[in-house]
Amino acid sequence: MWDVVWVTMAAGLAGFVDAIVGGGGLILVPVMFSVFPAAAPASLFGTNKAAAVWGTAWATGQYAQRVRMNWATLLPAALVAALASLLGAWAVTVVPSGGLRKALPVILLLLLLYTLLRKDLGRVHQPMHEAAGERWRAVLVAAAIGAYDGFFGPGTGSFFVFLFVRWLGYDFLHASAAAKLLNTATNLAALALFAAKGHVWWWMALPMALANVLGSLLGARLALRRGAGFVRGVFLVVVGLLILRTGFDAWRLP
Repeated sequence: MWDVVWVTMAAGLAGFVDAIVGGGGLILVPVMFSVFPAAAPASLFGTNKAAAVWGTAWATGQYAQRVRMNWATLLPAALVAALASLLGAWAVTVVPSGGLRKALPVILLLLLLYTLLRKDLGRVHQPMHEAAGERWRAVLVAAAIGAYDGFFGPGTGSFFVFLFVRWLGYDFLHASAAAKLLNTATNLAALALFAAKGHVWWWMALPMALANVLGSLLGARLALRRGAGFVRGVFLVVVGLLILRTGFDAWRLP
């Protein structure tokens, strides 16, 4: 009973953080592994996806009501992200991820330093490309980060946000809205794979999903009320925590 309570509370907090700038898995996945240390990792990842996808989708809807989203760019990118996530999930079965595990903290550190040095980065929404140019760049981002999400995963939302800010000229609020849509697509693809293989605890996923949606509602509303500067600040905090977590994992494991 208390196990379900703890993971449900964690799902709510994860939804709150994830709705603002991504990184909800930084909270929920470690809690699930701590509460269920003997469980198969695939079952924990599958149940996490079954809960998180609803909160991410809900946050996407909240952003879409208040932020102008370029659907002509984002819908093709979302489709590519989903397909790339499936490809990445297949690749992890045949390619070891140890090298990426060790490189990830360094990549995140460079991303953090770049954002800190560019104090104006992502504060103003100024798309840098015409429609066709923006579309193919978004598709490339979706393909690369979607495959990464299926293959490994930590920091997916933060990578989406950073690349939409840096490469497309979005501010952090619009980039977070776009990231929510693409992350919903990658989560759905991963969930389909886990569910097909029987790796979802649906009895636990339901209360977690409800809590995740509630957290996402609160997080999205806060982000929309406070704007791009607030989202940028949360982004820096989340990336900093990701560096600590992935760095610890990278050097603790063989």
